[in-house]
Amino acid sequence: MDLSHILNSKKIKLSFFLAVLSVLFVGKAFAFQENPGHEKAGDKKESFDPSVAILEHIADSHYWHLWGETAFPLPVILYTNKGFETFSSANFGHGHEVYKGKYYTYALEKDKVKAVDPSGKVDEAASKKVYDFSITKNVVALWIACVLLLVLFFAVASSYKKRVGKAPKGFQSFIEPVIVFVRDDIARPNIGYKYERFMPLLLTIFFFILINNLIGLVPFFPGGANVTGNIAVTFVLAVITMVVVNVNGNKYYWKHIFAPDVPFWLYPIMWPVELVGILSRPFALMIRLFANITAGHIIVLSLISLIFVFKSIAVAPVSIAFVVFMDVLELLVALLQAFVFTLLTALFIGTATEEHHH
Repeated sequence: MDLSHILNSKKIKLSFFLAVLSVLFVGKAFAFQENPGHEKAGDKKESFDPSVAILEHIADSHYWHLWGETAFPLPVILYTNKGFETFSSANFGHGHEVYKGKYYTYALEKDKVKAVDPSGKVDEAASKKVYDFSITKNVVALWIACVLLLVLFFAVASSYKKRVGKAPKGFQSFIEPVIVFVRDDIARPNIGYKYERFMPLLLTIFFFILINNLIGLVPFFPGGANVTGNIAVTFVLAVITMVVVNVNGNKYYWKHIFAPDVPFWLYPIMWPVELVGILSRPFALMIRLFANITAGHIIVLSLISLIFVFKSIAVAPVSIAFVVFMDVLELLVALLQAFVFTLLTALFIGTATEEHHH
């Protein structure tokens, strides 16, 4: 009877998991189909171009598409040589219209705000004087992730204060093993006895990447943004790692770079090599996270696009099966990339703070 109960509960969990994946697939397919080519009303219907649709879905945007033709416009904030200018992206009419601003006339060119002349052609000279500080979809998604981080961890922190000396309960019992894993399997082995001062950074990096990776798998609001697949975001994370590593580097770390144990006449060769090493490690972090997340999204969208390319219901079962498999794989990648980025950050910090051994 107990075994039957266990099997039934496992079947329920499996059914629920498959149902969630099916909803995600339907949501992705619907979002993919809703506006694949940004066609104007009344335009002649063109053949479906999967590359255009895929690149549009993984790129940043001045709109947040909710369903069908419904989109939430985001504020456009521009700094020009004549001053600041702000307006709603709704003035662009899904990218097909121009907006006459206070200083220039603007249009969306591949999701980038450009200054245009009266005929609607991009004015390159004027565009160079326009700096875009708009609140885009990725920016809003970053704010959502930050709010989630704050809400979740303030709740966990308050649980620790209320349950001093007691076993963890609820969400606290779910988060605590992850925190212990970061401490015991990432920070302590790679940094050593100084690991505690870097725990806040490592935990923030791990959960920030993980939450953004998981939200990016959800095709509808508040998901759908490709935050960790944006190289600007991974660049900032890599720069933070580089700054922390080099600021905390001890005298042995800097001696290894500028006065290594080699003949002095090799110094002019070793210095460039070591300086390139300082830059190459965060660069590898940046590219690894960006490439893995973006590649996963492209593969899933490519498999979905097969349905619209072949225009045949016979292709749908094969496409659905592969998309479900890729969604499961992307869940694994979401966890793995958060782990790898945090692990390498801890490893680089450990090499910079390691004491000299004779």
